[in-house]
Amino acid sequence: MLRICYNTDMDKKELYNTLSAQARALLQPGFGWLSNAANLSALIFGALPGLNWAGFYLRDGSVLRLGPFQGKPACTEIAPGKGVCGTAAAEKKTLVVPDVHQFAGHIACDSASNSEIVIPLLVNGQVWGVLDIDSPLLNRFDETDRAGLEELARIFIAQSF
Repeated sequence: MLRICYNTDMDKKELYNTLSAQARALLQPGFGWLSNAANLSALIFGALPGLNWAGFYLRDGSVLRLGPFQGKPACTEIAPGKGVCGTAAAEKKTLVVPDVHQFAGHIACDSASNSEIVIPLLVNGQVWGVLDIDSPLLNRFDETDRAGLEELARIFIAQSF
């Protein structure tokens, strides 16, 4: 079931501005990265329409391991350079994938996912993890989503480390 939990009169850029303000108020340095990651996952999942998963994979040695998230159970380990998450981490750049079935090596944790955006989280120039957002809709994510989610990732890093 797709949920729409935002003011339908608000355009996407306004929505991300509102989410950024909410994230700045919600995420606090004293709460630590774990609480901040859990709250940011919930904020994103509850506010953005057309999602089926929002959360974090965290670097643990050479792999990414499942962190706080909202959605169905997910893959617990992703190798470097594998899938959208491993590729975004290896390349240290955001990946917007309009159709995951066309992405070579896509890891299907949830067969309902059709599009994905992954933002690498860099702390002191090193990949700490990734913010991963999935949708059952094809072409769900665009440049406005990229900019808005990258801003939310910057807020998370600033408030958590």
